[in-house]
Amino acid sequence: MRRMKGEGEVAKRSFKDSLRRMFLLHTLVPISILFVLFLLFMMINSKLLLVSQTTDAGKKIKSALESVYASYTKEMNEAAEQGAVISYVESGQGGPELFERFYSFNSRQQVKSIMHILSPDGVILASSANYGSESTDQALQAIVRRMEGQGLASLAETNQIRFSQDRYTAYTFARAIPSGSRIAGYLIYQLYEEDFQKLIFVQNNEIAVVTDSYHNIIATTSNLTRGLMNKYSLAGEPQGFVWIDKGRYYSKETYALVSQWQIYTLSAAQWNHAAYLSLAVFFALASLLLWLLIRYSARMISTRQSRAMDKLTYAVRELQSGNMDAYVYIGTGDEFDTLANQYNLMLRRLNELVAKNEELSDLRRVIEVKHLQSQFHPHFIFNVLEMLRYAIVVDDKLAQDIVLTLSRHLRYSIGNERDQVVLGTDLEYIAGYMKLQQMRFKDRLNYVEKVEEAAKAALVPRLMLQPVIENAIKYGYRQRQAVSIEVVGCVMGDDLVIEVKDDGGGMSQERLEEVREIMLSQNNRAPHIGLHNLHRRLVLMYGERYGIRIDSAQGEGTAVTFLLPYRKEEADVQGAAGGR
Repeated sequence: MRRMKGEGEVAKRSFKDSLRRMFLLHTLVPISILFVLFLLFMMINSKLLLVSQTTDAGKKIKSALESVYASYTKEMNEAAEQGAVISYVESGQGGPELFERFYSFNSRQQVKSIMHILSPDGVILASSANYGSESTDQALQAIVRRMEGQGLASLAETNQIRFSQDRYTAYTFARAIPSGSRIAGYLIYQLYEEDFQKLIFVQNNEIAVVTDSYHNIIATTSNLTRGLMNKYSLAGEPQGFVWIDKGRYYSKETYALVSQWQIYTLSAAQWNHAAYLSLAVFFALASLLLWLLIRYSARMISTRQSRAMDKLTYAVRELQSGNMDAYVYIGTGDEFDTLANQYNLMLRRLNELVAKNEELSDLRRVIEVKHLQSQFHPHFIFNVLEMLRYAIVVDDKLAQDIVLTLSRHLRYSIGNERDQVVLGTDLEYIAGYMKLQQMRFKDRLNYVEKVEEAAKAALVPRLMLQPVIENAIKYGYRQRQAVSIEVVGCVMGDDLVIEVKDDGGGMSQERLEEVREIMLSQNNRAPHIGLHNLHRRLVLMYGERYGIRIDSAQGEGTAVTFLLPYRKEEADVQGAAGGR
């Protein structure tokens, strides 16, 4: 006894240690996963924030630049057709009004500009610039010659021109000044580069570049982006990243449709390693504290729960040894108590199922023996052989048909590889059986099948209908010369209903009540297959609400109704049945 007690204590300590180790192991896994997820979240969040800020900066710059472009385009069109401008070009009069209009417009703009008025031959008639070099004059004259040579009424292009105090213009708007049917002169606005730079310098964005459709840089916040011939030529990676002076930047391109400008916004893609390290240290310390707390909790829980587990383990071992009354009571009110209650419920159901299974097995053995006896009924075999002997002499094809039908039916009847088959398959073999019977009875036996297609797909016990049909033939001819048998099947909700009707002699009310009583009784000592065995088999397989019902009237016939749950077999089972 002491030795057995020591073994129990060892098992108890082993369970406690296993439970504690399991708790400790399973805390390390989620802590590690949380740590990895935390780092992934920070990286993904930083990437999304980087993309969002860069995209928003591009949209903001695009909106501002489109406003500038629209303002200058509108002003150029209106000013070129103003009377004061035309009068000044033709006669030199209206200068104050001309400059007053320009300064009023220019003061309202985010990007300031310089105004020039040139004659058709390129002579500068007026300019708001304090000083212009010879190269500046040549650049303006080149614009006029190009417009005149190409017949352009307006022009917008990128060109960098230096003016006084090292101020540069980056973009030019030019418009022909019409006077009747001729060109009186040209109005030119040149926008300052530094104002462009101020406009495209937005918050949460490090570098911004504006180019025309030929990749000529109009303005940039960093000269590191300038390539040869003032071109923007940074090669981007597939993920949208570019390298500038050993620095990695995320680049987003935004296109302004009206101006045909391309806006590149770039943000540095460098992680804040110091912040990540601080968060990692904090997370590691918090994880260590959590691990220590769970370790203590694991020890307490394993001690408490081992008592309930011992009881459950003992009950399971008793059940394994064959004790079907090994019920257990814990009464702790926790999950182990629920588990014990479910175990007791399972054990009760198991006892019920064992009893039902024993009854079903006994019934199945009786049914199989009776089926074999009925399948080789000497009268049936003798009648078929007599027909075969006659057919061999008279009609070889008919003889062959009889042999094939009989062998197919006997093979299906004897086979026991499956307890349930598709109703459509069972009906095919019933039809073969009836075909043999009709060869014998000729016009005196009529068979009709009215079964829905949906019902034919249902699973039913194999050869369920044959005993009822055999009875209809056996007893139907006792009072009539001709018998009609009809099989009707349909699906009603979740149930399958099959009815086998004959117009034979039927039975009296007293005999019907006697048959019903035998059918519904718990035990039947009759040595032959009857409605009792068939009904009991269906009840054990599907439940109390299922089975068969018999109705009959003297001289009118008999109807046997089957009620089964509507169940369809799986695809793989159907495939196997179809290939048989």
